[in-house]
Amino acid sequence: MTVEHVIVAVPARDEEETLADCLASVLAAATHVDVPVTVVVVLDGCVDASAEIARGFAGVVVVERDHGNVGRARRDAVEAGLARSACAPERTWLAFTDADTFVPREWLQGQLAAARTADVFVGAVVPRLDDLDTARRHAWTRSHPPGATLGHVHGANLGVRASAYIGVGGVLPLVVGEDVDLVARLRAEGRPVAESEQHPVLTSARLDGRAPDGYAAHLRALVS
Repeated sequence: MTVEHVIVAVPARDEEETLADCLASVLAAATHVDVPVTVVVVLDGCVDASAEIARGFAGVVVVERDHGNVGRARRDAVEAGLARSACAPERTWLAFTDADTFVPREWLQGQLAAARTADVFVGAVVPRLDDLDTARRHAWTRSHPPGATLGHVHGANLGVRASAYIGVGGVLPLVVGEDVDLVARLRAEGRPVAESEQHPVLTSARLDGRAPDGYAAHLRALVS
């Protein structure tokens, strides 16, 4: 089904070091699709300069909350975007990423291509390898041959048709794993899912993440 509006949902918690690059990359990707794109940043309990940075991007919708909960932040971002959408949910696409990421220019193109036949898109996420120590960089490379990321769900590179999202009740208020849970419920309902390793999203290689047992924990576990 043709998509007529894209909402990009970005939760952020004290991401002043990465947020500007993230938003610049998202806005660049938005120029490579032929439909309107609404970018929503939810600043969740930020005490750094994230709010000032986000408001420096014209057209970006900025929402401030104090949840301390990434699931609620993602949910609020979607709600704010849908409130600004005149399109039917069947023709509205929700693209999720994180504030410590850099998306490629083809990011939204790839998701909308998948949306022609699928209601869910699960994309690849890779760390900034140059920022990892030598042992972890080698361990990540060895453990991630082509195809290794398929089947892994990351909120940093995820897309869902709004009607499918609404149909399963949206993102739940989980402090971790809200992305995996959402896709599991969509699969259980029989929604078609497209997976791709093309055009991966580049994410922070930090070892101390915002969510417990999130991607940072995965990187820490590469070397015991």
